Amino acid sequence: MNNPLIRKLEQFTRLSGSDRTILDELASTGIRRLGARRDLVREGEKPRAINLMLDGWAFRYKMLEDGRRQIISFFLPGDLCDLNIYLLREMDHSIAALTPLTFCEIPRDTFEQVTERPRIVQALWWDSLVAAAIQREWTVNLGQRNALERISHLICELFFRIRGVGLNDDSSFFCPITQNDLAEATGMTSVHVNRTLQELRGRGLVHWKGKQVEIPDLGALCQLALFNQNYLHLDREGAHLDAND
Repeated sequence: MNNPLIRKLEQFTRLSGSDRTILDELASTGIRRLGARRDLVREGEKPRAINLMLDGWAFRYKMLEDGRRQIISFFLPGDLCDLNIYLLREMDHSIAALTPLTFCEIPRDTFEQVTERPRIVQALWWDSLVAAAIQREWTVNLGQRNALERISHLICELFFRIRGVGLNDDSSFFCPITQNDLAEATGMTSVHVNRTLQELRGRGLVHWKGKQVEIPDLGALCQLALFNQNYLHLDREGAHLDAND
């Protein structure tokens, strides 16, 4: 299996051969598939397992009583949905498939066996820290950045996250997010999102056609977005250390 979890965790820590074998076994059991725009788990339900994204995109969201929805984060291949989710009595948010989704459900006992491996634990801690850092950056995005900066920042973040698991092609990447999704993730209206994307296109910074996004000048887009990738903590020192069985 071409395991995106291994590619992701090796951004933080060099894994041994036996570590990779264990993670491959983890990602090959309890595999489930879900159609696009269907809920993986709903707010109020009791969480059953840790979910590992294998193929496709998902998103975390909160729904208000009047039907308004806020997208809180996007899940990409290799992402784990909350390592300690089984501590909750019930979900306080929902997770849905953005595209047709393949994922695996990891029971608590199985996951605890995996965490007996020191380097896997180290990588998972890094992954948890990065997830928290991304949420902090989204808070800053909603509170401080203007429309151009918000959209640009999210595009930059997705580009670097996708590149980290080897799924983008040079300056372009597959992005199934709709303008309505962007609006719900950035606190803007769909009309405002459309105008902002048109301005980015007019500046020659982003070409968004269908589900493919091209970034002709990544440096210029990062500069406009006030984007500093340090919060993603990619290419850590531990990733270059030798890992022996």
